Amino acid sequence: MDGIIFDVDGTLWDSTDIVAKAWTAYLQQTEKLDITITSERLMTLFGQILPDIAKALFPDFSKEEQLRIIDACCQAEHEALLHECAPLYEGLEETLSALSSQYPLFIVSNCQAGYIEVFLKTTGFEKYFKDHLCPGDTGLAKGANICRIVQKHHLKAPVYVGDTMGDFTACDEAGVPFIFASYGFGQVEHPYAVIHKPLDLIPLCHTSV
Repeated sequence: MDGIIFDVDGTLWDSTDIVAKAWTAYLQQTEKLDITITSERLMTLFGQILPDIAKALFPDFSKEEQLRIIDACCQAEHEALLHECAPLYEGLEETLSALSSQYPLFIVSNCQAGYIEVFLKTTGFEKYFKDHLCPGDTGLAKGANICRIVQKHHLKAPVYVGDTMGDFTACDEAGVPFIFASYGFGQVEHPYAVIHKPLDLIPLCHTSV
């Protein structure tokens, strides 16, 4: 193994409560819409690309309006997350510190442009990661972005850590083994390996060398 690529939501932190409140406040106060977004609903949607999330949440609007509204929601979300760091999964920084001393670490998420940067800034974790990509940066889906990271950094045997079936499918497309973060938002059958908390990655990665 020569690199570890991470998802964000449901893998590194759980931002759903803060994001749900930020989106609801924007929708009700600015758009004057009688819509309440819950963290439980977001858990079922996170991991999808943003246009699909917008379509699920705002089915009565045109595609253009869906994208306009979701983009504005994301700006409100960024402001909220910069003001208040979302809960990190237990042992995360210890895990990242230990792993980054041995392997290059990366992030590939199906999020909007700027979201990974918000995560890195509000947590102070920039020092642990070499690079990151998302559809908001490239216009590409997760599988293609994983491939870009692999090619750019000349990785021969990376793994990906995520928590949803979408992550698993993207890894299958990219030809990268998938490690399932079972503490996250989704369910995945037949992953390469399973972790129940971030700290489980340390012994797992040692045995995978």
